[in-house]
Amino acid sequence: MDSNDYVSIVYNNYSKFSGIVVYLCCFKRFMQHFTTSCFHPLKPSTIEGLPRKFTFPFYYEPHPLSLLAAQDLQEYLSIQRDFEHNFGLKSEKQGTPIGKMFGVMVVKNRNQELGYLAAFSGKLAESNAINGFVPPIYDTLNEQGFYKRGEAKLNDLTHQIKILEEDKALEAAHLALNKAIKESELELKSFKTLLKQKKKARHLLRKELLGQENEKTKNLLENLKNESIYFNFRLRDLKLKWDSQIEKARTHLEYILKPINELKSERAHLSTTLQKQLHEKYNFLNANGELKNLVSIFEATTSPIPPAAAGECAAPKLFQYAYRNNLTPVSMAEFWWGDSPKSEVRKHKQFYPSCRSKCEPILGHMMQGLLVDDNPIGVIPKHEDPLDIVYEDQHLLLVNKPHHFLSVPGKQIKESVLTKMKAYLPDAQGPLLVHRLDMSTSGLLLVAKSMRVHKYLQKQFINRLVKKRYVAVLEGVLSKKSGSVELPLRVDLDNRPNQLVCYKHGKHAKTKYEVVSIEGGRTRVHFYPITGRTHQLRVHAAHVDGLNMPIVGDDLYGTKANRLHLHAEFISFMHPITKQVLEVSAPVPF
Repeated sequence: MDSNDYVSIVYNNYSKFSGIVVYLCCFKRFMQHFTTSCFHPLKPSTIEGLPRKFTFPFYYEPHPLSLLAAQDLQEYLSIQRDFEHNFGLKSEKQGTPIGKMFGVMVVKNRNQELGYLAAFSGKLAESNAINGFVPPIYDTLNEQGFYKRGEAKLNDLTHQIKILEEDKALEAAHLALNKAIKESELELKSFKTLLKQKKKARHLLRKELLGQENEKTKNLLENLKNESIYFNFRLRDLKLKWDSQIEKARTHLEYILKPINELKSERAHLSTTLQKQLHEKYNFLNANGELKNLVSIFEATTSPIPPAAAGECAAPKLFQYAYRNNLTPVSMAEFWWGDSPKSEVRKHKQFYPSCRSKCEPILGHMMQGLLVDDNPIGVIPKHEDPLDIVYEDQHLLLVNKPHHFLSVPGKQIKESVLTKMKAYLPDAQGPLLVHRLDMSTSGLLLVAKSMRVHKYLQKQFINRLVKKRYVAVLEGVLSKKSGSVELPLRVDLDNRPNQLVCYKHGKHAKTKYEVVSIEGGRTRVHFYPITGRTHQLRVHAAHVDGLNMPIVGDDLYGTKANRLHLHAEFISFMHPITKQVLEVSAPVPF
């Protein structure tokens, strides 16, 4: 079967997408066009209902035009033979499966014709340039470019260092120094033990001679004094002897290490210079035609040194090509294609926002002069009504936190459970909140009215004596009725507040679960967190090595809905004053 047969199958079975009756250009024609141009037409060329503002890339629902463009690109990826890359979707593929983030940007050209651009993050099929996709900001894989030449020099220095470090003379010098140090420690320790014994013997003899005033006693006391001086000199000489031998071994080692350290210093200097040159080569346009490089973009941030691979994501590439070719950005979306990496939560064909640490400063510059959707984080509705207090006594209370509401004040949003509790309990002492819930999670939060009660309750949390139960609805049908998930977690430094599964640096995290019911292709479960890591239940549910089913409405690890279907329903703990076990529940709102 050739590529035309594939095209015919796809074209003949082409259907409506998400209720949109607008079709893309004939797929057969598209396949012929894709590899010869970066501007891929949408048909009809003008469509009513274009978005008034461009997509806010860090929190969005894809516009119908972006969905059409993404579907078109996904159809191409499903049947293309233009490049070889193992996405992990076909078992017969060779090599390690590597999924990839792709981006589409719907644009208008000078003739007001509608089309889209396609891009991938990083490199694809070991290349930065694939026909049909927009080019990189700067091609680091260009063999004639300064970066590849500098990289070759770095590799050569690394090779030289490796040869010198594997030299037997270096190993022998290390062994000689370590041997001298150990023998010095042993001999000095042995001699100091002897000194203590001699000192103790002299002390006892002096006690025996105390009060005796004769010539023999005087001579004995003088001998004891001389013996003390003698051993002190012996100790000094022994130290000098070993200091000399150790210094000689260390000098020999440093002599061998000198060329290695010089090469390492040269490599470090070259690496820093090369990185700075590279950052200066990454120049980004914005809608006003202004140009800024990575150095100037990141110097105003809290991390003035640009992170690795900054500017290699799909979104900056799409903006750059649009601006350089007089194309007007209309909307944008990014989706994952292929197997999920073992650390992140990534689902095949699912849409994701642009990353924060790398892309936020860059896109902040590139979107200047462009009318962009408002940041939804900045328009979170206020909770005017009092919080729902489900239990209260003179020592503590339990509040039923609404979803999409912070436990404590954030950088941009100050209203939170804590601020409302401070207003409600003006005379209370201490931190008040004993624990926290994610902004998107609703349910029970424990509040202490005094420092004493807070410490007692916090101790119960630390010792894992507090029992909590969460209710969640998962996207899919879970076959096992109960079980547990253990995946260590740490923050994604490139994309806060997302969490990564990391067996090297992650903190232990364990969740028990049991199925409550199956409801229309979804699973209602009870979660019992044994540990309390950030986003623990959400990652353990969504990760491929966890339940592999995101919680309904999870806008970080799944798909956005009306809300996150996760609720802290039940809590049990010992009352710090009455010493009675207190059990409190809050009705599930979904």
